[in-house]
Amino acid sequence: MKKITLSITLLFCAVGMTAQNNIIQSLERNVPGQGKVTIHQDARIAALIGSGNLVANSDGKPMLKVAGYRIQLYAGNNTGRAKTEAHEVGTRIKEYFPELPVYTSFNSPRWLCRVGDFSSIEEADAMMRRLRATGVFKEVSIVKEQINIPL
Repeated sequence: MKKITLSITLLFCAVGMTAQNNIIQSLERNVPGQGKVTIHQDARIAALIGSGNLVANSDGKPMLKVAGYRIQLYAGNNTGRAKTEAHEVGTRIKEYFPELPVYTSFNSPRWLCRVGDFSSIEEADAMMRRLRATGVFKEVSIVKEQINIPL
């Protein structure tokens, strides 16, 4: 009896999550001749209702991958020197802003160094201004990218 009750409860929870996700999607759809609704919410709320991509970070902790913003501080070419420079920029960032996550990667044909996981462009802009104010980082720009939200 307990197994049946538990199964029914889990089924209703799954249906409830899907229904709530569909409600948000149906509200945000674009209907010609009518107004458009845009919902701005914290990415953690989306995680609670089951949208987004759940992944594990390098420590094995769960993260939600969602659309957001990062700050690009370096873009080099496809050489060993560019790889070294990208990692050096990452090291310098950690000296000034140890709390910022640094992402150094190779996206063909160039090496990139990006920082942060910002859900809004306003947050990214505020941090970009702080990075520029140091006088150390010259190539500073905001880029749209999939970001990691810790759960």
